[in-house]
Amino acid sequence: MKIAEFKIEEWMNKYEASAAYDLTTTCISPLCINDLPFSKEIFDLKLGYGDITGSKRLKNAIQSLYEKEHSITVTHGAIGANQLVFLSLLERGDEVVSIVPTYQQHYSIPESLGCSVKLYFLKEENSWLPDLEELDRIITSKTKLLCLNNPNNPTGSVIPDWMLEKIAQIAERKNVWILSDEVYRGLNLIGKAYSKSIADIYPKGISVGSMSKTYSLPGLRVGWIAGRADLINEINHQRQYNTISISALDDYFASVALENKDSIAKRNFKIMNEGIKTLKEWLDKTPKVRCILPKGGTTVLLKYNLNIPSRDFCKNLQQSTGVALLPGETLEMEGYVRLGFCADNLAAALEKLGNYLNH
Repeated sequence: MKIAEFKIEEWMNKYEASAAYDLTTTCISPLCINDLPFSKEIFDLKLGYGDITGSKRLKNAIQSLYEKEHSITVTHGAIGANQLVFLSLLERGDEVVSIVPTYQQHYSIPESLGCSVKLYFLKEENSWLPDLEELDRIITSKTKLLCLNNPNNPTGSVIPDWMLEKIAQIAERKNVWILSDEVYRGLNLIGKAYSKSIADIYPKGISVGSMSKTYSLPGLRVGWIAGRADLINEINHQRQYNTISISALDDYFASVALENKDSIAKRNFKIMNEGIKTLKEWLDKTPKVRCILPKGGTTVLLKYNLNIPSRDFCKNLQQSTGVALLPGETLEMEGYVRLGFCADNLAAALEKLGNYLNH
């Protein structure tokens, strides 16, 4: 199976490690093991395969994030969860609609499976939210799956609950599955921290979550899929071929973290709010860029006022200042760059970026 180059990850692999100021990051400063209230029981934990689809303790903790009861399977990160959904649900010739910008998995994996993929581009003038009439037109009776990311990476937009319900109604009318990549769910900066999950409002809604973003544990590589029992059973058949089980240690620490999610949230919202304040102050004095401030998540999409491709802009910036940004071209959004506002040394990095823009 041939698949397109994963442009985001290829760029990050090449440039992230050498950056003095890494603004490509989408994570909130990762937690250490000592930050979690684990007990000495961990030293008696047997490192066998454990519960194949996730321990009862972990699944109960994941279930607490939803309003309704769902079937749940635990995966190797959200990246593994998304892939399992595509491999289990799609066949050659199926039609897929992907809302972009988004994580490239959402369109490149369906393309590699021989699906007909239609991209629906969010627009800055719509505050990076879908136009429901346009979305209704692009989704047809032939569409098998709609893919969305809420809160959105890279724009920081959050689909309001009422709009998500309208999207579900469009999908229901046309008998379409919805995959909602919800790895930033719980990081809303306005209103309730958690948006509604698509799995809670739509029977054919598939929720993908992760420990990486909201819970600051990307190194655990723990994700999950929540949805209808028949779909999860099919996913578990596919899962046997590439996962078997996650690490017993990862399962344990993910359980502990979710059981203490309120204290993690308090810490993370402090970092996020400080980052937004710093970013806003910088934007107010930097006329060569603009962005819509995020409603959730950890990133913004900056529009820069320079006549240079985003890849060249980011290469030159990092060579000159040590500041790393993600080119919009890797997100199908040329003329923009993605910036993580929860990065360490944000103020110093933005100062260098501002000086570079003004030179």
